[in-house]
Amino acid sequence: MHKVQISHPLMHERRWEGTVSPSGNRKDNSVTSDTSLVAADVDPGSWAAALTPRLAQFVAVARHEHVTRAARELGVPQSTLSRAMVRLEDDLGVALFARRGRTVSLTPAGRTFLASAERALAAVEQAAEEVRADADPAAGKVAFGFLHTLGSETVPGLIRSFRADHPRVRFSLVQTYGEAMIERLRAGDLDLCLTSPVPDAPDLAARRLDEQRLRLVVPEEHPLAHRRRVRLVEAAEEAFITLEPGYGMRRIFDTLCAEAGFRPRIAFEGEEAETLRGLVAAGLGVALLPPPAVPRPGVRELAVTQPRAVREIGVAWVEGRPETPPVAAFRAFLLGRRGRLLA
Repeated sequence: MHKVQISHPLMHERRWEGTVSPSGNRKDNSVTSDTSLVAADVDPGSWAAALTPRLAQFVAVARHEHVTRAARELGVPQSTLSRAMVRLEDDLGVALFARRGRTVSLTPAGRTFLASAERALAAVEQAAEEVRADADPAAGKVAFGFLHTLGSETVPGLIRSFRADHPRVRFSLVQTYGEAMIERLRAGDLDLCLTSPVPDAPDLAARRLDEQRLRLVVPEEHPLAHRRRVRLVEAAEEAFITLEPGYGMRRIFDTLCAEAGFRPRIAFEGEEAETLRGLVAAGLGVALLPPPAVPRPGVRELAVTQPRAVREIGVAWVEGRPETPPVAAFRAFLLGRRGRLLA
């Protein structure tokens, strides 16, 4: 048996993230990371937990250089703000202000602390705006996963139809195989996913949307190529080209072969259906696959009459997880396509 390596980013995933415009163009929202930054310690006894509530107070006093004016801006008593600044300095063990009555000026340590405090507050503000924007009913974001075989036509058509009524909703798209998609769903990286088989797990909610007939794909010179339909057992002695374990189609393939009464001889395993069709066209074996988006030269696709060879496609989400209005709207849209998902 041979492995056919088709490398995709993120462990065989393709992730498209950003704004999908009405014209179909994608605006890249790539995020770079500074490896010099580390995750903040937010244990109850940490500096972050102790200082964060007082950063805005400190910045206000530093900008006004006057405790009373800063207190008025913040809507707190002047005495409360004064005590807070004293406690802040005591906690740090550093004088941040030089005081002249209620007028203050920053010490060198205070100026250093101010720059970092302003960056921290700006980061919090940005984070709050981002999550609020993602939940916006009209222009929020949906993190949506789907199988590779649904990426060329089905998913673009679904998004186009949905955006006819929700033109500003944004999508973060992850294209991967079934097991990885369910992991991403559980981890919170995805809001919804289209997958097959339809998962049956207590922590997930799933609804069947449609089914897709599978075909036995053979080289055009194969002895079965003149047939329009075939029983799967007629290919029992063939070398099969199939997807790797972990793919939903592989589980369906193994189950159908068992129902047909034989154990398949696997010649090649791969990660992408159209590459497998190419191997079939090269005469290296046969495959059981969903229909292609575009007919492939060099192969014949035969209907399988026994056993009934279909794959169910459904939408899944995490049971009980709060969802934003855009996610709820897109889920309702998908459920409304039941029986017409692949049309």
